[in-house]
Amino acid sequence: MSIPEIWCIENLRLVRVPKSSHGKFYTGNAYIVLNTVLPKIGPAQHDVHYWLGNDAKEVDSALASDKALELDAALGSCTVQYRELQGLETEKFLSYFRPCVIPVEGVYSSLEGHLNGETYKVNMLTCKGDHVVHIKEVPFSRSSLNHDDVFILDTASKIFLFSGCNSSIQERAKALDVVQYIKENRHGGKCDVATIEDGKFVGDSDVGEFWSLFGGFAPIPRDSPSSFQKKSYNPAVKLFWITMEGKLCQTGTHSLTKKMLEADKCYLLDCGTEIFVWMGRKSSVSERKISISAAEDFLRSQDRSTGTHLTFLTEGLESAIFRSYFDNWPQKVEAKLYEEGRGKVAAIFKQQGYDVKEIPEEDCNTFINCRGTLKVWRVNGDELSILPVLEQTKLFSGDCYIVQFTYAGDDRDENLFYAWLGRRSVNEDRKAAISHMNAAVDSMKGDPVLAQVVEDKEPDQFFLIFQTLIIFKGGMSKGYKQFIAEKGIGDETYHEKKTALFRVQGTSPSNMQAIQVDAVSLIKLICLIVTHLTLLFERCNLSSSTKTFLSLML
Repeated sequence: MSIPEIWCIENLRLVRVPKSSHGKFYTGNAYIVLNTVLPKIGPAQHDVHYWLGNDAKEVDSALASDKALELDAALGSCTVQYRELQGLETEKFLSYFRPCVIPVEGVYSSLEGHLNGETYKVNMLTCKGDHVVHIKEVPFSRSSLNHDDVFILDTASKIFLFSGCNSSIQERAKALDVVQYIKENRHGGKCDVATIEDGKFVGDSDVGEFWSLFGGFAPIPRDSPSSFQKKSYNPAVKLFWITMEGKLCQTGTHSLTKKMLEADKCYLLDCGTEIFVWMGRKSSVSERKISISAAEDFLRSQDRSTGTHLTFLTEGLESAIFRSYFDNWPQKVEAKLYEEGRGKVAAIFKQQGYDVKEIPEEDCNTFINCRGTLKVWRVNGDELSILPVLEQTKLFSGDCYIVQFTYAGDDRDENLFYAWLGRRSVNEDRKAAISHMNAAVDSMKGDPVLAQVVEDKEPDQFFLIFQTLIIFKGGMSKGYKQFIAEKGIGDETYHEKKTALFRVQGTSPSNMQAIQVDAVSLIKLICLIVTHLTLLFERCNLSSSTKTFLSLML
């Protein structure tokens, strides 16, 4: 995924936010985020988001929505626009800022290079989300804790990670990423980290220190509600035409068709928990600005939940969710010229006596979107250790790994899990890898895809996900170390101070692999080349002096 461009509204003007400050959003400001994806085939794809802090001024929020629309016009009206509210951001927006977005209290200033304030503010956060991490600050109080969620207590000298007994493995893994992010960005990498398990009291000093911050230990109520529970609101789907005066005129409900949408008008589709504003290709910029204001006024007048997402779509860029509310939305029609050309080619083949059959679209194999997020865990018996980003493309042949790839689907993020089994891994690690993968999948919502792959038998898609993959000899797990010790086999695990030979292979820059091989293979290869060259020289009609010179060179 590409790195987004970010602007902040400061003193009623747009100020570019440096990359070093990406992911840091001040609650007193409004921001514009442009994310551009450059696919291998086809034009660039743009998404525009305007993020509104809880304490942002109304004039700044209005200016942000106007500038987002002007940015869309400057890009040729080919973007999808999203309104993002602090704490209720869409998963697409959060996916740009791994591992998370943590709002900062105060107002952004392009002149300052650090956080203001002399004292370190202790805060308590809770992590939630099926695909991306939703971070929410909660009151620093015992009553905020529950058994279902994962909490982070950030103090000046130590970060505590409290895992509810009912929280999932997936949530705990994501929370660890957030802890590492806070440690690097708020503490400069210099602070202690403590993990607190719900319901486990073993006299650990970290456990005692954690509960002392709350005035001592006390049981957590079993029926403590999660702070992320949402109210259900599912009224009938309604379509409104937005007039030039900003008024909404209802034009249809339930049974909707694409013919109701005219290219020179703007419409509002009320789906309850989400609202779409559809802007025709022939509508003007001023009409679109009026439509945005009308949609926001509509939300306020209806006293709609603050969690209602507002998305702006231009004709021709409708999302799968939007199209699903219309009956028989027409599929994209292939160009007439292409149809005629295909027909002529088929006719020529038929004249030659060949039976021409067209392969159905559903039989064509398509690859998933490989611009997603990759996570890799090394299996060490009953333990899982997540690999740092810089190390997750380096696998050992004697180990097993769990690979999670999250990518954007039609209307939500999708997950693909692999259990990669090294060719020289032990059976105990292989069984553990499959067990860990199944546990991770069971803890997730949706329908993630899982697969088991063995080294040297990987599908092409596996390499496309990694793009660059290095496979080292040996292993790091306890099971592998114990196996070679029992067998009396020398440890051949790769070490950077030792000479190593790699075979590089792949069909394109997007699926290259470097696989460590025995160094003796190089000597055999050289000897083989010399032998073939010697035989070639003998067969060639060369002068004796030339043969002598070439022999000396070899």
